[in-house]
Amino acid sequence: MTAGRGALVRPGPVLRAAGRTLTEILRRELEEAIVKGTLAPGDRLEENDIAQRYGVSRTPVREAFRLLGADGLVEQKSRQGVVVRKISIATLLEMFQVMAELEGLCARLAARRIAPARLRDLEAIHARLTAAGHESDVERFYAVNQEFHELIYDAARNGFLAEQVRQLRNRVAPFRRRVTYKPHRFDKTLVEHEAVLAAIRAHDADRADVLMRDHVNLLGDDLVDFVAVWE
Repeated sequence: MTAGRGALVRPGPVLRAAGRTLTEILRRELEEAIVKGTLAPGDRLEENDIAQRYGVSRTPVREAFRLLGADGLVEQKSRQGVVVRKISIATLLEMFQVMAELEGLCARLAARRIAPARLRDLEAIHARLTAAGHESDVERFYAVNQEFHELIYDAARNGFLAEQVRQLRNRVAPFRRRVTYKPHRFDKTLVEHEAVLAAIRAHDADRADVLMRDHVNLLGDDLVDFVAVWE
Protein backbone atom coordinates (compact mmCIF):
# COMPACT_ATOMS: atom_id res chain seq x y z
CA MET A 1 0.00 0.00 0.00
CA THR A 2 1.25 3.52 -0.74
CA ALA A 3 0.40 6.87 0.70
CA GLY A 4 -1.24 7.72 -2.62
CA ARG A 5 -3.92 5.05 -2.23
CA GLY A 6 -5.81 6.58 0.67
CA ALA A 7 -3.44 5.59 3.48
CA LEU A 8 -3.43 9.16 4.76
CA VAL A 9 -6.67 10.47 6.10
CA ARG A 10 -6.35 14.23 5.66
CA PRO A 11 -6.20 15.09 1.95
CA GLY A 12 -6.05 18.63 0.62
CA PRO A 13 -3.72 21.55 1.31
CA VAL A 14 -1.83 21.19 4.56
CA LEU A 15 -2.92 23.56 7.32
CA ARG A 16 -0.36 26.04 8.53
CA ALA A 17 0.05 26.12 12.28
CA ALA A 18 1.52 29.11 14.11
CA GLY A 19 5.28 28.76 14.50
CA ARG A 20 5.53 25.56 12.46
CA THR A 21 7.09 25.07 9.06
CA LEU A 22 5.51 22.97 6.34
CA THR A 23 8.19 20.34 7.00
CA GLU A 24 7.28 20.14 10.70
CA ILE A 25 3.56 19.86 9.95
CA LEU A 26 4.12 17.13 7.35
CA ARG A 27 6.44 15.23 9.67
CA ARG A 28 3.81 15.35 12.42
CA GLU A 29 1.03 14.25 10.06
CA LEU A 30 3.03 11.31 8.71
CA GLU A 31 4.30 10.34 12.17
CA GLU A 32 0.72 10.27 13.46
CA ALA A 33 -0.35 8.06 10.54
CA ILE A 34 2.50 5.65 11.27
CA VAL A 35 1.89 5.56 15.04
CA LYS A 36 -1.84 4.96 14.54
CA GLY A 37 -1.17 2.22 12.01
CA THR A 38 -2.85 4.08 9.14
CA LEU A 39 0.51 3.67 7.44
CA ALA A 40 1.72 0.14 8.20
CA PRO A 41 5.27 -1.26 8.26
CA GLY A 42 6.38 -1.82 4.67
CA ASP A 43 4.02 0.77 3.18
CA ARG A 44 5.66 2.95 0.54
CA LEU A 45 5.54 6.74 0.81
CA GLU A 46 5.23 8.36 -2.60
CA GLU A 47 6.87 11.79 -2.64
CA ASN A 48 4.77 13.19 -5.48
CA ASP A 49 1.49 11.80 -4.13
CA ILE A 50 2.07 13.28 -0.67
CA ALA A 51 3.07 16.66 -2.14
CA GLN A 52 -0.12 16.75 -4.21
CA ARG A 53 -2.31 15.50 -1.37
CA TYR A 54 -1.13 18.24 0.97
CA GLY A 55 -0.76 20.94 -1.66
CA VAL A 56 2.96 21.53 -1.08
CA SER A 57 6.16 21.26 -3.10
CA ARG A 58 8.36 18.16 -2.93
CA THR A 59 11.04 19.91 -0.86
CA PRO A 60 9.23 19.84 2.52
CA VAL A 61 8.13 16.28 1.79
CA ARG A 62 11.75 15.17 1.31
CA GLU A 63 12.78 16.98 4.49
CA ALA A 64 9.91 15.36 6.42
CA PHE A 65 11.10 11.96 5.16
CA ARG A 66 14.61 12.79 6.39
CA LEU A 67 13.35 13.67 9.87
CA LEU A 68 11.20 10.54 10.06
CA GLY A 69 14.22 8.50 8.99
CA ALA A 70 16.32 10.05 11.77
CA ASP A 71 13.61 8.94 14.24
CA GLY A 72 13.71 5.39 12.83
CA LEU A 73 10.14 5.47 11.51
CA VAL A 74 10.93 5.21 7.78
CA GLU A 75 13.84 3.99 5.68
CA GLN A 76 15.13 4.38 2.14
CA LYS A 77 14.98 1.23 0.02
CA SER A 78 16.98 1.04 -3.21
CA ARG A 79 14.06 -0.14 -5.36
CA GLN A 80 11.01 0.84 -3.33
CA GLY A 81 11.98 4.35 -2.29
CA VAL A 82 10.91 5.52 1.18
CA VAL A 83 8.93 2.95 3.17
CA VAL A 84 7.60 2.68 6.72
CA ARG A 85 10.28 0.79 8.57
CA LYS A 86 9.87 -2.89 9.39
CA ILE A 87 11.51 -4.20 12.54
CA SER A 88 12.45 -7.76 13.42
CA ILE A 89 10.77 -9.40 16.41
CA ALA A 90 14.14 -9.67 18.19
CA THR A 91 14.82 -5.95 17.76
CA LEU A 92 11.31 -5.07 18.89
CA LEU A 93 11.66 -7.06 22.09
CA GLU A 94 14.96 -5.30 22.78
CA MET A 95 13.26 -1.96 22.20
CA PHE A 96 10.45 -2.85 24.60
CA GLN A 97 13.02 -3.77 27.26
CA VAL A 98 14.71 -0.38 26.92
CA MET A 99 11.38 1.46 26.86
CA ALA A 100 10.29 -0.33 30.03
CA GLU A 101 13.44 0.86 31.80
CA LEU A 102 12.96 4.45 30.60
CA GLU A 103 9.28 4.53 31.55
CA GLY A 104 10.12 2.98 34.91
CA LEU A 105 12.58 5.81 35.52
CA CYS A 106 9.92 8.34 34.53
CA ALA A 107 7.53 6.84 37.07
CA ARG A 108 10.26 6.79 39.72
CA LEU A 109 11.03 10.47 39.23
CA ALA A 110 7.35 11.37 39.00
CA ALA A 111 6.71 9.69 42.36
CA ARG A 112 9.36 11.95 43.87
CA ARG A 113 8.62 15.16 41.98
CA ILE A 114 4.95 15.32 40.93
CA ALA A 115 3.10 18.45 41.99
CA PRO A 116 -0.31 18.12 43.66
CA ALA A 117 -2.08 19.71 40.68
CA ARG A 118 -0.42 17.28 38.26
CA LEU A 119 -1.37 14.35 40.48
CA ARG A 120 -5.00 15.45 40.29
CA ASP A 121 -4.64 15.66 36.50
CA LEU A 122 -3.26 12.11 36.44
CA GLU A 123 -6.18 10.85 38.52
CA ALA A 124 -8.63 12.59 36.17
CA ILE A 125 -6.97 10.97 33.14
CA HIS A 126 -7.21 7.56 34.80
CA ALA A 127 -10.92 8.16 35.42
CA ARG A 128 -11.44 8.97 31.73
CA LEU A 129 -9.45 5.88 30.77
CA THR A 130 -11.66 3.75 33.00
CA ALA A 131 -14.75 5.15 31.30
CA ALA A 132 -13.31 4.43 27.85
CA GLY A 133 -12.51 0.89 28.93
CA HIS A 134 -16.00 0.26 30.24
CA GLU A 135 -17.38 1.46 26.90
CA SER A 136 -14.90 -0.69 24.93
CA ASP A 137 -13.90 2.39 22.94
CA VAL A 138 -10.57 1.24 21.48
CA GLU A 139 -9.56 4.51 19.85
CA ARG A 140 -10.42 6.66 22.87
CA PHE A 141 -8.80 4.16 25.22
CA TYR A 142 -5.59 4.25 23.22
CA ALA A 143 -5.53 8.06 23.10
CA VAL A 144 -6.26 8.52 26.83
CA ASN A 145 -3.76 5.80 27.72
CA GLN A 146 -1.13 7.84 25.90
CA GLU A 147 -2.15 10.93 27.90
CA PHE A 148 -1.57 8.97 31.12
CA HIS A 149 1.96 8.06 30.12
CA GLU A 150 2.69 11.52 28.71
CA LEU A 151 1.76 13.19 31.98
CA ILE A 152 4.10 10.89 33.88
CA TYR A 153 6.93 11.82 31.49
CA ASP A 154 6.27 15.50 32.20
CA ALA A 155 5.87 14.94 35.94
CA ALA A 156 9.35 13.39 36.02
CA ARG A 157 10.69 16.89 35.25
CA ASN A 158 13.55 15.64 33.12
CA GLY A 159 13.25 17.00 29.59
CA PHE A 160 15.95 14.84 28.05
CA LEU A 161 14.45 11.66 29.49
CA ALA A 162 10.98 12.63 28.25
CA GLU A 163 12.34 13.29 24.76
CA GLN A 164 14.07 9.91 24.58
CA VAL A 165 11.12 7.88 25.85
CA ARG A 166 8.68 9.66 23.51
CA GLN A 167 10.89 8.94 20.53
CA LEU A 168 11.18 5.26 21.40
CA ARG A 169 7.47 4.98 22.20
CA ASN A 170 6.61 6.33 18.75
CA ARG A 171 8.86 3.72 17.13
CA VAL A 172 7.18 0.79 18.86
CA ALA A 173 3.62 2.18 18.93
CA PRO A 174 2.45 0.70 15.61
CA PHE A 175 3.51 -2.77 16.77
CA ARG A 176 2.30 -2.58 20.38
CA ARG A 177 -1.07 -1.32 19.23
CA ARG A 178 -1.65 -4.53 17.25
CA VAL A 179 -1.99 -6.64 20.37
CA THR A 180 -2.01 -4.70 23.64
CA TYR A 181 -4.90 -2.29 23.10
CA LYS A 182 -7.79 -4.64 22.44
CA PRO A 183 -11.02 -4.55 24.44
CA HIS A 184 -10.24 -7.79 26.30
CA ARG A 185 -7.01 -6.19 27.59
CA PHE A 186 -8.59 -3.05 28.97
CA ASP A 187 -9.14 -4.47 32.45
CA LYS A 188 -5.51 -5.55 32.76
CA THR A 189 -4.25 -2.13 31.68
CA LEU A 190 -6.58 -0.36 34.11
CA VAL A 191 -5.47 -2.51 37.05
CA GLU A 192 -1.81 -1.86 36.22
CA HIS A 193 -2.38 1.89 35.82
CA GLU A 194 -4.22 2.04 39.14
CA ALA A 195 -1.23 0.38 40.83
CA VAL A 196 1.22 2.82 39.24
CA LEU A 197 -1.01 5.74 40.19
CA ALA A 198 -1.22 4.52 43.79
CA ALA A 199 2.56 4.25 44.02
CA ILE A 200 3.02 7.77 42.63
CA ARG A 201 0.33 9.09 44.99
CA ALA A 202 2.22 7.49 47.91
CA HIS A 203 5.53 8.89 46.60
CA ASP A 204 6.90 5.33 46.58
CA ALA A 205 9.57 5.73 43.91
CA ASP A 206 10.86 2.15 44.02
CA ARG A 207 7.40 0.62 43.64
CA ALA A 208 6.39 3.06 40.89
CA ASP A 209 9.51 2.11 38.95
CA VAL A 210 8.93 -1.65 39.21
CA LEU A 211 5.21 -1.45 38.43
CA MET A 212 5.73 0.74 35.37
CA ARG A 213 8.53 -1.48 34.04
CA ASP A 214 6.33 -4.54 34.35
CA HIS A 215 3.41 -2.69 32.76
CA VAL A 216 5.36 -1.61 29.67
CA ASN A 217 7.52 -4.67 29.09
CA LEU A 218 6.20 -7.64 27.13
CA LEU A 219 6.02 -10.48 29.63
CA GLY A 220 4.10 -13.74 29.95
CA ASP A 221 0.87 -13.91 27.94
CA ASP A 222 1.52 -10.46 26.45
CA LEU A 223 4.74 -11.74 24.91
CA VAL A 224 3.11 -14.91 23.59
CA ASP A 225 0.24 -12.91 22.06
CA PHE A 226 2.62 -10.37 20.55
CA VAL A 227 4.74 -13.04 18.84
CA ALA A 228 1.60 -14.80 17.59
CA VAL A 229 0.20 -11.62 16.04
CA TRP A 230 3.58 -10.69 14.59
CA GLU A 231 3.97 -14.03 12.84
